[in-house]
Amino acid sequence: MIVPLLIWTTIASAVSFVLYAIDKRCAVRQRRRIPESTLLTVDLLFGYPGGFFAQRFIRHKNRKRTYQIRFWLIVSAHVAAYAFFGIRALR
Repeated sequence: MIVPLLIWTTIASAVSFVLYAIDKRCAVRQRRRIPESTLLTVDLLFGYPGGFFAQRFIRHKNRKRTYQIRFWLIVSAHVAAYAFFGIRALR
């Protein structure tokens, strides 16, 4: 079960990173942007590692406080789920 989850996380993270990069490019060129809800939904679907790296490397969405709160709530939910299911798997 862990291998499919790792594959899915890798794919979702790559998609998330690319979406952040596209949104950053649109922001710089003053074009139509990708909605924040779309970025956060991809992050919620296990793409948060890609979102995190995009925020750090291309410096996008890393200063907007409301966005950061929602992003870190998503990351926290994933960490809590990993802890819960990891503990249950050890029993």
